[in-house]
Amino acid sequence: MILIFLLAVVFISATSMGSYASTNELTSKPPINGVVMKGAFVSMKQDDYGSPPAPENYIEDSFKMISEAGLNHVRFVFYWEAYERDPEAFMKEIKSVANAADKYGLKIIYDNHQWHTSSWLEERATGFPWSLFEGNSKYSRGGGGNTLDETAQDFWGDWWDRSIKDKQGKDGWAQMSEFLKQIVLTVDNHSSTIGYEILSEPHVHNKGQWSKIGKFNSFITEELRDITSKTIVYSMNVPIDLNSPINISPKNLAKMAPSNKENIAFKVSVYAVPNGDGYQEKRFDMFLETSDRAGVPLYIGEWNNVVRTKEGVISKLNPELSELTKTDAKQILGALKKAGVWGTAFWRWDYQEVATDSFNLVSYNNGSNLKPTKYLGILEDTVETIYGPAVGKLTLDNAKENNLINALVKTGKLTEDEAKELVTKSMQIGKDTTATIASDTIASDTAQATDTTTTSNTDNSDAETLSFSNEDNNTNNQSSNTNTNNPEDYDDLNELIDNIKNGVVDIDEISLNTFQGSGAYQGADEETQDCIDLAGKIGDNLGDQEIVRCSEDTNFFQN
Repeated sequence: MILIFLLAVVFISATSMGSYASTNELTSKPPINGVVMKGAFVSMKQDDYGSPPAPENYIEDSFKMISEAGLNHVRFVFYWEAYERDPEAFMKEIKSVANAADKYGLKIIYDNHQWHTSSWLEERATGFPWSLFEGNSKYSRGGGGNTLDETAQDFWGDWWDRSIKDKQGKDGWAQMSEFLKQIVLTVDNHSSTIGYEILSEPHVHNKGQWSKIGKFNSFITEELRDITSKTIVYSMNVPIDLNSPINISPKNLAKMAPSNKENIAFKVSVYAVPNGDGYQEKRFDMFLETSDRAGVPLYIGEWNNVVRTKEGVISKLNPELSELTKTDAKQILGALKKAGVWGTAFWRWDYQEVATDSFNLVSYNNGSNLKPTKYLGILEDTVETIYGPAVGKLTLDNAKENNLINALVKTGKLTEDEAKELVTKSMQIGKDTTATIASDTIASDTAQATDTTTTSNTDNSDAETLSFSNEDNNTNNQSSNTNTNNPEDYDDLNELIDNIKNGVVDIDEISLNTFQGSGAYQGADEETQDCIDLAGKIGDNLGDQEIVRCSEDTNFFQN
């Protein structure tokens, strides 16, 4: 039975993100700021049966903490070899991620990760499944999976040549495509899903491989585009040393981009202040130029602050010397904001501790609950300082919005975009605002509104029609300004502030000159007016959150 249900007013947070339709739209939305999170089962090595068990309710509790910290997205790490180990258990965890993200209003990028290629080549590594190595003497067990290891170089060279096959002769690229499609088909109908990362930090060993990687990324992108329109992320390579002999340059990095650049982002890692010294500045400038050349926005899929020391011909992370201070964090994130990146994800969230202290956002002792470390506090404070509280501090209303959208999509009657449009319209405060929701899954919600609804059949279907008037609910809050999203129409500044905070007004670009003629501006005290004037001049246009800032602290922008 199809239930047509009028939604009560739900306030929309400024951080609520939709699926992006184009590259331009990627950069026109507020940035996503969050964490890289390792899962439990999906992060296990293929022969690993002795890893410490994850905390009970690990996914649920983590997402709750992440949301409460004012963050709005998770780059969720998984490994292909964990899927080959047990597909059912793997997909069960992926489903739990999508459901928990819906519940807590978080957005997810599902990251096909690898580190040192595969546990087949190196005990501590994780990534490609064993079926791609078994039966080929070139890829000896334990032969080494890092960039300087000959076995790894053989494998990656064959991978880019598309000559990797399993024992049944099946093409490796096609197998990865099928694996990723299983994930897409499982989570794509969730409003929390914003995209998928093809393959994190692939290896490049010679100058001739850049274009080959582009062909691989194009192949996977086209395969996924058959079943999803959401953001697809491709990654920078390793090693990324500017002095390496593989000719790292914006021109070569741009060759890795898929041929279809619609709704594509380029992931890079930043592990130092981008303008902290000449080398780091040059490295980051290279990423920016690559983004321009390829015509895709930058996604900082990993960031932190580390110290590396030379060991032979390579530089290795030094855990003892590495540290992240509040100053470091604000310098890094401030530089990323200035560069206009699409999003950022802090490395990392994991229940297993590592030697580098700043890589531990939470701590866990077996049998206890997850506990935040000081670095989660630093991250929370930094995001709020650099981007403002509107970027984070998700409310229950975000989760309600996501859940309603998902309920609509699951009926099969609406696409995600259609569901979002319907929910968004229903959430705009106005007289006799009526939304129609086709979903059996929200039938239980209607029971709470039966005292204020009327039921009728509007056509020859079996649908029940329930209507709800916002006017009945808002009789004590009606004024001449209540129903407008235009700040210039408001006569009362306090009323405007309330409606901005409640999501009724949500405009990033307001003409300062026009707003100065409004009753809301004219009725404000001189100090507030001066603050609004300064905010508008700084950014060429005024934003709704800047008006809120001035109402709370008239010296905010001066400071």
